[in-house]
Amino acid sequence: MKKYELMTIYPLDDEKSKKGAEDVRNTLASFSAEIEKEDAFGDRDLTYQINKQKRGRFVLYTMKLNPSKIAEIEKAFKINTNLLKYQFVKIEEK
Repeated sequence: MKKYELMTIYPLDDEKSKKGAEDVRNTLASFSAEIEKEDAFGDRDLTYQINKQKRGRFVLYTMKLNPSKIAEIEKAFKINTNLLKYQFVKIEEK
């Protein structure tokens, strides 16, 4: 298991962002990811429009995850309509 950060962007609609965050947590749990920390970064302007949205709700997850599961998780994220964007970043351990 390696350590990763996952930045997610949800729509500003409270219902959609809560449902999106719940779906992300459930997807990660189904692939045995151990979420260590979840930080809400708040609402911010997007650099470009995504699905006709100019602003998004940003959440950063820190987790341990098997690297071979990332492709499968990304497939599940692509069908989540309440998730505008996401980015996995591997954290280098010293």
